[in-house]
Amino acid sequence: MTAVHSSTKRRVGMVIEYDGTEYSGFQRQTKDPTVQSALEEALTLLTGEQIHVNGASRTDSGAHALGQVVAFSTDSSLPLEAFVKGPNAHLPREIAVLQAHLVPHSFDPRRDATSRVYRYTILNQATRSPSWERWAYQVPGQLDLDAMSASLRSLEGSHDFSPFGGAVPSGRSTIRRIIRTQVIRYDNRVLVEIEGNAFLPGQVRRTVGTLLKVGKGKLSPETVREIIDGSSDQRATTAVPAKGLCLMKIKYKDFPPNGYKTNENL
Repeated sequence: MTAVHSSTKRRVGMVIEYDGTEYSGFQRQTKDPTVQSALEEALTLLTGEQIHVNGASRTDSGAHALGQVVAFSTDSSLPLEAFVKGPNAHLPREIAVLQAHLVPHSFDPRRDATSRVYRYTILNQATRSPSWERWAYQVPGQLDLDAMSASLRSLEGSHDFSPFGGAVPSGRSTIRRIIRTQVIRYDNRVLVEIEGNAFLPGQVRRTVGTLLKVGKGKLSPETVREIIDGSSDQRATTAVPAKGLCLMKIKYKDFPPNGYKTNENL
């Protein structure tokens, strides 16, 4: 497809989905394959420009997304549908553009986000499952979901989540706000869903690792509350594998313009 250019830059916002198993996270790296690098390469082939995309969330190596949001600026006057069909023709099968929209030049998918929704999938059965190998973490044995739910609810609100997160640059705040939590079972799967304004590196995976200790009776909900309120010097050091983690949705005040709708490209 030949790109058509105009002198007026446009900014395009996209919703993308990916299976991150074979990728070293979203953010571009020097050597390893990343989702950002693959997407930029596809957009460059489409437009003939050197495209740089900004992403809303730096998902971990091996983690997935159903609703990652990116934005980029372009001189191309290609119709919006071309920014869905065109990249998808060049992208590897693990990555797909779901929607493309014109957005204000000031739109920043990371800073403008009001919240992020992550889901972690636990395969709660004794035998491994080839169907879920790339998307879930297998945990055999009984889990106390009531205790896990109570522990997760104690994390709601604004707290210093440094005991649950990895290192952050010096001077950066470790205060984050958890808006909503949920632990539910679907047959042999236990889904842990957390919505927050933002997350520290590794926070969701360390939170789930802590919940699994609670579910197995190795840690009490009271201890989790003590960790988050600062009355315990314990830290959440056990991080579950990234393969069970999925970025479900990024929420904004006015993006996408018509909301999240299946197969809505414009």
